[in-house]
Amino acid sequence: MLALGLSVLARLAWMLFSPNGINVVDLHVYVDGSASLLTDRLYDFTYAEKTPDFPLPFTYPPFAALLFFPLHYLPFNVVAVGWLLATIAALYVVVRIAFELILGEEAARDPGRRAAIVGWTALGLWMEPVRTTMDYGQVNVFLVLGAMLAVRSSRWWVSGGLVGIVAGIKLTPAISGLYFVARRRWVAVVCSAAVFGATVGISFLVAPHEAWRYFDKLLGDADRIGPVGSVWNQSLRGAMSRVLGYDVQSGPWWIAGVLVVTVLAFLAWRALEPDDRMGTLIIVQFFGLLVSPISWSHHWVWLLPTVLWLLYGPLRAVRGAKIIAGYWLVNTLIGVPWVLSFAQDSIWTIPRPAVLAWLGTVDVFGALVFFGWVIWSGRTRAGRDETAARVAGADTARAA
Repeated sequence: MLALGLSVLARLAWMLFSPNGINVVDLHVYVDGSASLLTDRLYDFTYAEKTPDFPLPFTYPPFAALLFFPLHYLPFNVVAVGWLLATIAALYVVVRIAFELILGEEAARDPGRRAAIVGWTALGLWMEPVRTTMDYGQVNVFLVLGAMLAVRSSRWWVSGGLVGIVAGIKLTPAISGLYFVARRRWVAVVCSAAVFGATVGISFLVAPHEAWRYFDKLLGDADRIGPVGSVWNQSLRGAMSRVLGYDVQSGPWWIAGVLVVTVLAFLAWRALEPDDRMGTLIIVQFFGLLVSPISWSHHWVWLLPTVLWLLYGPLRAVRGAKIIAGYWLVNTLIGVPWVLSFAQDSIWTIPRPAVLAWLGTVDVFGALVFFGWVIWSGRTRAGRDETAARVAGADTARAA
């Protein structure tokens, strides 16, 4: 608890007393941009005060602006501090639910586990995806929490409703619906689609002009979201573009990469135990992060539950689990994309020295290795089970 308290105080001190502490540029976009919702200028808004090289537009669906809209009536500094504290609280719940999904609710309530939950929350605040989420005032931890709560619930209307809502806020969390497909929770799949459709319908009722602009013209425009080739973009498209030296867009290289990732993700899911909910969710989220055109490094908040699954989950005793967990911890505590960002001439420049291009694949490379390791682990486990069954059969035959 002391470590968590000190971490929270350090984050608050940084925000309140350092010159660039309240540098929550994305929160500015949420708050200031949503104020334009009812003026039909939501998608004309840009925030450039602290990002002159790339004025930030509002890129989320109109439903998100509807939820953010009340915030612009409050003093911005109050919103910023409240957002930080809410993000920390949400991260704690994410870690707690991860332990419940991995170990079971009874085991997660053990005093030793409760201490571990607090400790991992304190450490998680300093992992690059989380700390940049807080620096920018991003929404990522809340979206992860929504998906975790959806998976935790056995009620179809809660699970489907939560996924539909987070997809309405930001489209990419819709990938969580694949979790319900993998678990054959078909009613939750239908419910999530219906709730997402309701968020679209509400958007057309409240702001028809902006909703039409978004879903007809702006949806899928990756260039509007940001520079695809920047090292901050840790998607498959971003990594391939930096290595090849040009934006691969949706061309043959990217299509081939997506096909490979799809096969690996499917085989990794098949290699899991049928009741491994956390493992299934991680594979679904990694798949989404890889195939999305833009996956900023702060989108990879899922790396914290991944480390927990590797260290506490059903494959924790398999050779390589601690090595992969260590890889993610070192990568995120250093913040490799953040370090490499100082070496790129411009966020818009795609070609770069080969060493920088390949180092900039850290998250994509790690996810592919993770898929491969899970597949190998499943085959190893199946081989052990088959050998044990043969030995047991031989013993039974001899006894007879």
